[in-house]
Amino acid sequence: MPTYVQHAVLGRIPDVFNAEAIWQAPGLSLFSRRPLLRDLLERSPREHKGRAATRCFSHVTLMLPQEDVDDDYHLSRGARARDLAQTLAALHQKDFGDLLGGDQVRYDVVGTEALAPGEIEVKFGHAVYLPAPGEKILYNVNVSRDSAIWHPVCPVYPSQRLALIGGEGGEASAVAQVWPFGPDAALLLLNDGPDAPPVLQMRPKDAFDCRYDPRSGYYTIKSLREPQGGQRLLVKVVRASTLPARAPSQTAPSSKPAVWQSRAGAAPIDLTAVPAAASHKPANRAGESDATYAPVSQQRVSLVALALPRLSRYRDTGAQSLELPFDRALALSANGQPAITLAVDATDDLYACTTEGRQRIDAPATFAPVDARALRLLPAAPEMADRYRAVVCLPEPVSAGIAAGVRFSFGRNSPMLASLRLLDSPRFIKRAEGVCTASADRIGLSRNAFSFEATDKGYTIARQSATQALYHLDDKLQFVAGIGDAPYLLPHGHHLVAGHYVLRFEA
Repeated sequence: MPTYVQHAVLGRIPDVFNAEAIWQAPGLSLFSRRPLLRDLLERSPREHKGRAATRCFSHVTLMLPQEDVDDDYHLSRGARARDLAQTLAALHQKDFGDLLGGDQVRYDVVGTEALAPGEIEVKFGHAVYLPAPGEKILYNVNVSRDSAIWHPVCPVYPSQRLALIGGEGGEASAVAQVWPFGPDAALLLLNDGPDAPPVLQMRPKDAFDCRYDPRSGYYTIKSLREPQGGQRLLVKVVRASTLPARAPSQTAPSSKPAVWQSRAGAAPIDLTAVPAAASHKPANRAGESDATYAPVSQQRVSLVALALPRLSRYRDTGAQSLELPFDRALALSANGQPAITLAVDATDDLYACTTEGRQRIDAPATFAPVDARALRLLPAAPEMADRYRAVVCLPEPVSAGIAAGVRFSFGRNSPMLASLRLLDSPRFIKRAEGVCTASADRIGLSRNAFSFEATDKGYTIARQSATQALYHLDDKLQFVAGIGDAPYLLPHGHHLVAGHYVLRFEA
């Protein structure tokens, strides 16, 4: 692999801010003196013809011991570091002016904990670029191991041709925080300007597979040195001008929660809505019961997504967050270490949580903490945004059969389709004052929410509670209408949103 970053550590520098001592030691013979910065630049030209240099590098990053940089900032607001960069740039221009080819000489001085006193680390080369004053960022590069927690790596500027990304201890120009491939591997980013998409290549080429997924908007890099299921890295290159802005926090409406309201003398746990035991549902804990009702028929109702509510509407409940943990099969699970947890807090902010940490997110987004499966996070339609923050699409719908020609009810008080009410448990709700004892379904789902009956033309829907919000989404999960008290015909294959549940009614 070509040397994209020239890297060296200079030792025995009595004063790390002395530009002349870093550039060239005077009065010593060529063979007795150790190489300094001028020698390194001379021995590693940018372009050469035969043995003669025709062009030299002009951008140099200088790393000093962090303690020296801190002392300089404390005592002189960084004046010695600025003087060092200016003096070295002047010496560079003076000695190599005929080899610059019109390039502007730029130096940057930074601190690092990795150096001992009296040591200086220098980096220059094809993949080392320092921006001009006021130059805008073109791309921001971020990496992730699970597609949920993203770590910033480096910016890329319009005039920057190359960036070399790697791990600690390597020769890269930018270090990725969660680099999994070792110091001998590197990711090369080629930038042909704002009108051309960036190109990413792993080095060495034959040791890695690098693919771009346009649906998720990031590259997936896998090592070919390991068996299937080995290390991988996700890389996202985002235009700085299109970075999503943080949505302003929504204030809570003045009205009280529509469903979960305080009732004097009520039992702490509402047992009228009993979940049905099913293999895809989290196992019940002590005090939770099951009831099963599963008629067999050609018609089916499927749970295809979970709607995350705006908890700010339900302040009276004391709920601080609603958390949805998904296992490595991306099925909802409350047992063991989840692969990813999606959560909404009391201020309606969304978060993704993995073993890598916790990070604020927004919709739309796609998360692939494991290979071959992904969770899609969709924004709530504007007509639903007063009640819902986002919609989480399940990779595998959960279905139940229903009988034709019979009218059924759906709600917390009905066992019908109870196996689809995956959140009918207190374990998904977090409260500041302690463990929650009421089902998460009490946020947004009435005891008797709606009734439905399968017909030849679709399903007839009738709202049973005046406080229950119902929404009709088409077969592509696009908003169609809100459903009021009048009987409503839902076409086959379309969806109904009630509480946390996005149900598809199939023929």
